[in-house]
Amino acid sequence: MKDLIYSITIPLSTSIILANILIILGIVFNRQLHNTPNYFFLSLLVADMCTGVALPFIPLMGLNRELSFSSCMVVHIFPNFLFLAFLFNLVMVHYERYVCISDPLHYANLWMHRSFPLALFVVWAPPLLYASLPAFGWNNWTGPDLDGCCVDSRIFTNEFIYLELYGLVLPAILTIAGMTGRVLYITKGQLKNICRLHRSVQRGNKASDREQRLNLRYTRCVVAVSLTFLACWVPYLIYMHVCIAFLLSDTRWNFTTHIILSCTGNGSMAVVPLVLGLSNREYTEPAYKLLQKIRDRVRRKKRDSSEIAV
Repeated sequence: MKDLIYSITIPLSTSIILANILIILGIVFNRQLHNTPNYFFLSLLVADMCTGVALPFIPLMGLNRELSFSSCMVVHIFPNFLFLAFLFNLVMVHYERYVCISDPLHYANLWMHRSFPLALFVVWAPPLLYASLPAFGWNNWTGPDLDGCCVDSRIFTNEFIYLELYGLVLPAILTIAGMTGRVLYITKGQLKNICRLHRSVQRGNKASDREQRLNLRYTRCVVAVSLTFLACWVPYLIYMHVCIAFLLSDTRWNFTTHIILSCTGNGSMAVVPLVLGLSNREYTEPAYKLLQKIRDRVRRKKRDSSEIAV
């Protein structure tokens, strides 16, 4: 089973880590991006990269391993903490961008901008506190410490799992979806106002080519956001509810299916910041320029070698 887990998770984890490093370097080496909103996004990228590091260890939680109580707690609590920190950072980034569009006059006075260390504390400390609750006694570890039976059912109680899913994860996802939908609604209203002003200036009743391009761009944006949400969050929600269903029925299920659903769900969820980052040219411009320099150098060497051969 471990070979199957590593064969699926290692390539996915490596891709997530490298993509995050690419965007992080793009922000670090561009001084124009050194501002509070990008610092929030940088924190999200760090959390996402850590989630990519922990991705191979998540399916291993269902395996019975010979570990002591302290080691078993670490290998279960740490990946859960990284996932919750990633989720809290994602909500913070969406909230910051939502306020920027919905209330631009008060955007500069946000508490997150006035106290950036407090904002970082909010997105990192509560996930660590909640994920550490099993280490403080909220667990099913009733046997002796030396029996070597380390499995997720001994670390996480049913109540802990229900509270995390329905008290933290689902509200966070619904909040992100609600803020995204609100931003699209505001953008649609602003687009209508722009088209109305454009028609009044042009003194025409029909939509011009420019209006059609704006409407087409907005439609593409809505489709892209919808597909991203379906591709990134729906697999994770399916995985979590399938786990809850088997937990309620108290039956064991095929571990290969568990591995596939776990990798698909957690991997698709970790792609969300990469979509936000790679779609912004400011973040990818340094890497693009570097690749362009490498390509020009390779072409120059080939041209020089061909001239020497002639």
